[in-house]
Amino acid sequence: MKPTVRFLPIFLVCLLGASAASFGQPEVKRTRDTSAARDAQRIQPWTENPRYWQYRGQPVLLLGGSKDDNLFQIPDLEEHLDEIVRAGGNYIRNTMSDRKDFDFEVYPFKPLADGKYDLDQWNEEYWKRFENMLRWTAARDIIVQIEVWDRFDYSTANWPPHPYNPKNNVNYTHEASGLAPEYPDSAVRNRQPFFFTTPKQRNNPVVLKYQQRFVDKMLSYSLQYDHVLYCIDNETSGEEAWATYWAEYLHRRATEAGKQICVTQMWDAWDLKAEEHRRTLDHPERYQFVDVSQNNHRKGQQHWDNFQWVRQYVAKHPRPVNTTKTYGADGFRFGDNRDGLERWWRHVIGGVASARFHRPPAGLGLSEPAVASLRAARKLESLVKLWEVEPDASHSLLSDRANNEAYLAAAPGRAYVLYFPDGGSVGLDLRKHPGRYTLCWIDIGTGEWAGTKDVDGGGVATIAAPKKGHWLAGIVRQDN
Repeated sequence: MKPTVRFLPIFLVCLLGASAASFGQPEVKRTRDTSAARDAQRIQPWTENPRYWQYRGQPVLLLGGSKDDNLFQIPDLEEHLDEIVRAGGNYIRNTMSDRKDFDFEVYPFKPLADGKYDLDQWNEEYWKRFENMLRWTAARDIIVQIEVWDRFDYSTANWPPHPYNPKNNVNYTHEASGLAPEYPDSAVRNRQPFFFTTPKQRNNPVVLKYQQRFVDKMLSYSLQYDHVLYCIDNETSGEEAWATYWAEYLHRRATEAGKQICVTQMWDAWDLKAEEHRRTLDHPERYQFVDVSQNNHRKGQQHWDNFQWVRQYVAKHPRPVNTTKTYGADGFRFGDNRDGLERWWRHVIGGVASARFHRPPAGLGLSEPAVASLRAARKLESLVKLWEVEPDASHSLLSDRANNEAYLAAAPGRAYVLYFPDGGSVGLDLRKHPGRYTLCWIDIGTGEWAGTKDVDGGGVATIAAPKKGHWLAGIVRQDN
């Protein structure tokens, strides 16, 4: 049964406005310190609508943008987290990556005097940074999606200096580990034996032992917190057996610690209908949510249609669908600013459980356009909760719509949300739903309210954006 729609009085929202704080979670009553009570507080699919997340017992839409992926390593993390919160964000991606993109990254293993590393000893600075990130995000109600492995850390120029490379550690040799001094091919080609160590692959216990040790160390910190999601890899083209092994390993370790967690895998295929994605889509018992970030290589109607196909595919076992990486920023090969904004908004209107702008230069990060979108989304949320409307997947309620002109989510007769990527005008079918509605415009370019008007039901209402540019229309029945 769908949850009851409860909309705020329009005159209060549109005239007084909504602050970024309006999405904060209501205070939760303290309960007895039982295992069940603690579990209810964790991030998990919402019991009333499992396509969305709940945290501390309340539904929550996860939105974000940040300037880096391995945020726990950046030196100004606290300040950046505060910037995210001020913009309306409550969601970050945190890869466990240690590659030397900048001069502040450190490896997780202890460096020795001779320049090598001991994989049996830890670099406490790395883990202190990780623990700080968990503590600071928990204090700000920011959900963290961890990616355990990033294939780009272990190939091309990142492999020769890495501690896992046998020439750089005192724990195993090239012969014993089966790892070569160099892997010059792109990580996309999946030729690094590091990702074939599990028993049902090449069964390499020499290296797997240290991979397990790293994951156990990570979990020793993260399992103390309730605001963490787990993704095994970054846009992998690896074997299914690798993902299966680590998904089961994460769940087993969590169970041993008396915890429940949510795990996914992020596949590399841009086509969401590809067989690769069925490895996650077909196994809700193993993967409690789905990440379809690679859909953000698509554009326009195809981008929308592919995402709607996934939502329909998992309808028998509905789960949150996350997009932790929204590509698109001027000057980069994955699309420009317009592509980044359109992709982010099509997913938000289309029913995504999380949407995050990818870090620069491949995405908008926490740039001015990204901040404006976060603010606009929270204003929209003060009118209509996205989990209380359904995406109009085939645009059946819209007429006179050109390709990629407008996208709709609706609770027919109660509330409608329209997104215009670049202005335009469409007909909204209200023929079965007479009455009076209030339309509130939100300018995505500024993140601000942009006026209201009355709309009459009982017919086809023409909804025209104020001008070119990205626009939101929140339309709510006045007697709700």
